[in-house]
Amino acid sequence: MSIFKIVTDTTADLPKSFIEESDISVVEISFQLEGKVYGSADMTPVDFYAALRSGAMPSTQQANPYDIEKVCEPLMEQGNDVLYLCFSSGLSGTYGSALIAKSELKEKYPDRKFVVVDSLAASMGEGLLVYYAVKQRESGKTLEETAQWLEDNKLHLCMWFTVNDLFHLHRGGRVSKLSAVLGSVLNIKPVLHVDNAGKLIPMAKARGRKKSIDMLFEKLVATGIDVKDQTVFISHGDCEAEAVALGERIKNELGVKDVWVNFICPTIGTHSGAETIALFFLGTER
Repeated sequence: MSIFKIVTDTTADLPKSFIEESDISVVEISFQLEGKVYGSADMTPVDFYAALRSGAMPSTQQANPYDIEKVCEPLMEQGNDVLYLCFSSGLSGTYGSALIAKSELKEKYPDRKFVVVDSLAASMGEGLLVYYAVKQRESGKTLEETAQWLEDNKLHLCMWFTVNDLFHLHRGGRVSKLSAVLGSVLNIKPVLHVDNAGKLIPMAKARGRKKSIDMLFEKLVATGIDVKDQTVFISHGDCEAEAVALGERIKNELGVKDVWVNFICPTIGTHSGAETIALFFLGTER
């Protein structure tokens, strides 16, 4: 029996060490800056966010079917089945590209399985589902059993964000220009989450940065399931000290043993901006 391979996107924001140790294959979702196309290895997150702070206006594009096929076809050619856990269909067309790639590859490799799971998640929310997929595989679960676990649990994946610059949300159509201007003047920081349709939705407003980060913590307290036994993920837009401080608070006050902190990739950071902080965990509901 073949051991299935797990594939995800660069938008999962997983640490390179975990990707390598867990034998995860990654589909590149590129971004454009000043007329040049960049992949994840072409610019460091620190340099990307420095460019944002200097006024750069990057843009992004979804993975196309060929991008997915060039990662997945060699795996299937080697006799492997594939589980592709992709970026939220509510935020990108990558899921649609994955279904096209699946159809084409199934014709070429009819004896191989290719299962696509729409994460309905972004950043380390997508990454947290990949983490659990790896754990399922390590426990001996089949591809079908792992995919079913993901489908059964993905709407319990809670994703809460706060941003420091409302103008990036305005560019993405999340808030009006008036809200962005007033929010900046009044030091209003929105708190957002990814809903059951995989879309980014404003949920609350906080006066000041500290209060907005406190609200992320409060969401974990209010809805987290058995948080002491969870691995909690935090991603950030080049504000590592604040992300680490939130992680330490989660460990000290809630007894969570394992918190992972990593950068938000440029593809997502283009829309969320520098100083974004995002918290991911399993809860009673999104």
